[in-house]
Parts: sequence; structure tokens; C-alpha cells
Amino acid sequence: MPRHERLRPDHGMRATIAATAARLMAEDGVDDYFHAKRKALRQLGLPEHTALPDNAEVEAALRTHLSLYRGEAQDALVAVLRRSALGLLEMLAPFHPYLTGSVLDGTAGEHSYIDILLFADSAKEVEIFLLNRGLDVSHVDPRSDKVEAVLRIETDTADANLIVMAPAMERVVMKHRDGRQRARIRADGLATLLAE
Repeated sequence: MPRHERLRPDHGMRATIAATAARLMAEDGVDDYFHAKRKALRQLGLPEHTALPDNAEVEAALRTHLSLYRGEAQDALVAVLRRSALGLLEMLAPFHPYLTGSVLDGTAGEHSYIDILLFADSAKEVEIFLLNRGLDVSHVDPRSDKVEAVLRIETDTADANLIVMAPAMERVVMKHRDGRQRARIRADGLATLLAE
């Protein structure tokens, strides 16, 4: 077999990997696409150099999985998480908050976090703001060097990751690793979404 044929991705295999990664994200709470794809490779017994699906393929498989296996329960879960997120966005208004991630895009599961972007001069000022409101705060390692800190707090429905960035970053268009623009929404937009 010519070398170029061996390296050509098998679209059926990519779909299988995407479906397995989606199941891991939905059922086991894996929240990182890359980690889910690598774990799917191991579960399927495939070599490490196997061509992986991109994040958009896994996200599409995740939407399909949630639609098939969770149906209306998924819609109800997302609505509850979005209402909690709206309360957080309103409380955190001094830090120009945006909802992002799986709660916004509708792929959140039982193990998902509410991801909120905050723009502040320092993470310490956000932490003091939260502590003054009687909220327990823990720190999570940031996944990007553009993030000053990730503060985790509990809500009545799910834990929330408060991703603190410098104020200048609010004007920057953020992208997923695969180049797609990362969606984000302010409180007024989320209120409109919940009213639909």
C-alpha cells in the first residue's frame, strides 16, 4: 500500500472515534475534547498515531448523542444551568462577564461546569468580591497563558469556573483550538435566549 494511502484518514474511523469521545464527554464528564479523543483511542484499541476527528466533529457527535439518549431531559438540564449562569452574570456585572462553553452551546451534561469569562485588573479583586459575598473559592490551573486565573465556586446546580482575564482581552475574538470562534454571551443575550 502506498504511503499516502496509509496516512489518509479513514472517515468511518474518525466518526467512530468522535462518537466514542462524545459518549465519554456525555456520560463520564470528560470536559476536554483532546483528552476525550485520546481516551477514545485507548478504548477502541487504536494506535496513538491514528488520525483524530477535529473538535467540530466531536461536538456534532456529542449533540447527536445527547439528542438520542437524553432528549427533553437535556433541554431541561441546559435551561436550569443557564438560569444559574444568568444569576452569576448579573452578580458579576462589575467584571464584564460572558457565559461561554457547554452551557451556552447546549452540550452541557450532568458533570459540566458553568464557564464564565471575567475581565478584571486582577484575579485577587474578583476573589475578594466573591469572599465578601460569602462564597467559597478554589483555584483551578488555567489551560491558557492568556488567563490570569480560574476561580471555581459552587452554585445550586453546578460548579462554575470563573475565567479571569485582563480587561484588554475583552476585545479579542477568542477561538477554539481548531480555529472556530468561541461563542460567548452577556446577561441580556442569555435572558433573551431563556425567554425563547
